[in-house]
Amino acid sequence: MSERTEPAAAELAPADENESKDSRGQLIWREIKGLFWVLLAVLAFHSFIAKPFYIPSESMMPNLLTGDRLVVTKYPFGWSYVSPTIPNPAAILRNVLLRHSEPWTITLPFMKGRLLAGVPERGDVVIVTPPGGNQDYIKRVIGLPGDTVEVREGRLILNGKPVPASLRPPAMIPVDTNSPCGINQFWDRKVDTPNGTFCRLPIVHETLPNGVGYDTIDDGTSQGDSFGPIRIPAGHLFLMGDNRDHSADSRFSLEEQGLGGPVPIENIGGRAEFITFSLNGTTVLTNPATWFSAFREGRAGNSLRPPKD
Repeated sequence: MSERTEPAAAELAPADENESKDSRGQLIWREIKGLFWVLLAVLAFHSFIAKPFYIPSESMMPNLLTGDRLVVTKYPFGWSYVSPTIPNPAAILRNVLLRHSEPWTITLPFMKGRLLAGVPERGDVVIVTPPGGNQDYIKRVIGLPGDTVEVREGRLILNGKPVPASLRPPAMIPVDTNSPCGINQFWDRKVDTPNGTFCRLPIVHETLPNGVGYDTIDDGTSQGDSFGPIRIPAGHLFLMGDNRDHSADSRFSLEEQGLGGPVPIENIGGRAEFITFSLNGTTVLTNPATWFSAFREGRAGNSLRPPKD
């Protein structure tokens, strides 16, 4: 009877190493697939349900401040070509490494129509992509299809009737890095008080025909104080910023960084719902001590759905 010989340990080593390499490779591949599905789920949520939004300018003051973070819902008016969130890896790298200021996403070419279309109401705060662009703006819906819009001496006129407007007490916005109240913004309206330095801004409260009311800033005479009248075409909306003398909106051409007149409803990307948190501009990523001190008090949770007067 022949004697059975066991394989030497050295003969088994290559097979064990190959099996270990296969296991490591399979583990890495599973991780990659897992990250892919997580990224896909996040992008789908951003595209069809809701996404965060950052306020980069003062055009919607006094209701929105530079540094506010919002939740924007995508579904209230249906979906269009501007709805999908498509990352642009090259732009992301330029923003992170070279500190370029450009959109992190790609916008699809214009396509007519919306899926499950709905029309915003007057007074809704929406995000909008200018025709031919890929940068999101945030503005308020003022005019609907068929309306006639005019601005005369700074006062809004809808369908031949002045929108009711009343003076309110000035807004006192705390001065910080994101809201400096500088000469280029509000002609140096800073005031020092025992409670700190504030930007004292003149407020005019408007009430649209559907009863929605909101505050606007009237900072004196500006180029946008005279406009129209124009009739809004079918399938278009007229949008304006609440900071009337410092807002590039439907009153201004695309060359002036405005919206180029009434915008197609397809360019509406969603409706602003509420503020999640707000930063004063002093955050330093490498200094954890600044992460909490930069939060503004009293902003988180504020609804952006305009009430009716």
